[in-house]
Parts: sequence; C-alpha cells; structure tokens
Amino acid sequence: MDDVPPDLAGHPDRLRWNAKYAKHGDAPPLTAVHPLAERALSLDLPDGGVLDLASGPSGSALHAAEAGRAVTAVDVSEIALGRLGAEASRRGLGSLITLVQADLGAWRPQGPGYALVLCTGFWDRAVFDRAARAVLDGGALVWEAFTEDARRDRPGLPAEWCLAAGEPASLLPRGFTVLQQDDVPGSGKRRLLARSGG
Repeated sequence: MDDVPPDLAGHPDRLRWNAKYAKHGDAPPLTAVHPLAERALSLDLPDGGVLDLASGPSGSALHAAEAGRAVTAVDVSEIALGRLGAEASRRGLGSLITLVQADLGAWRPQGPGYALVLCTGFWDRAVFDRAARAVLDGGALVWEAFTEDARRDRPGLPAEWCLAAGEPASLLPRGFTVLQQDDVPGSGKRRLLARSGG
C-alpha cells in the first residue's frame, strides 16, 4: 500500500494508527480471529463476501478468506493493510482479499451486499447504520466497541466513540435478530452478533 489517497495524507486517525502499528516493528502478530466472526462464519450464511471495517491486520479477514469468502478489508492505516496483504499473500489468499484504504466516515459499501459485515474496534452510529444495511438477507453482522463505562478508565476516550446503554442492538434496522449481545468482562467493550432476515 504505497499510494496514500491525498485526502488521507494528514488525516489524524491515519497518523495515529500508523504510529501505533509502527511501534510494533515490521511484523507484529496479526490480530486473532474474533470469536463472534468465527461463530458467524459457522452459520448457514448466504453466498457473498465479507466486509471487515476498521480491519487492521485482521485475523478474521484471513479466516474468512481461508473459508473461501471474498473479503473487503477497509482501514485508514496503510501500515495495517500492508501487513494484512503481506500475510494474505504468504498464505496464498491474496486474490481473495481486497484492501481499501479509506476514512470510514466517508466510505460507502459497494455492490449488492455482504454475507457478513464485521467491525471489532470502531464506533460511529452512521457507519453502523450503513454497515447493517449492507448485510444480505440471511447474512450476519458482528460488532464490538467500547461502552460509555470504558470512559471511567480511559478519560480521554471521546463519548461519541462509545456505545450507549442498549447499543448497538437498539440501533439495528427492522428485520434483524440479535443472536448475542454482551459486555466483555474487564474490557469496557460490548459485542454484538445479529442476523438479517432469513
């Protein structure tokens, strides 16, 4: 990922995440497969790809590709995407993973929809709404983000980056069934697995 889009060159999120990834040297371990992504992929999902938002160097994206799913991984950090792409190539999965460097606030999903949409480290209500609407009928949505309670231990965490009580399940469009929503003990995070329609 050598060509940074001009609108991202000075983007504060890009700079912050690139600095974080750069601190770990050239080859930090990739993120493990998220347990809810693994559960979702074990469901009888419709044909279709996987969308991994704020993916980082995602073990979940690699797991989905290993299961034969085409994956679109979107992140603001070219370092994270570069590491994901390198590992995908090493595993012979490069043709199944499309890397997209973008600001999620401005990016829009393309195509008819996805069998699975996941995001396990980011919160924005508008992005969540667009993500939920990109799930195919019978597909799944996985989300994990900090809750308002996390601000007690992380006072610098902006309130708009945190889930309010009942969220994100309370924000799902009609037609979704919540399969799981719970707080992750000791993390200040809440996770959701929901299914659309069928």
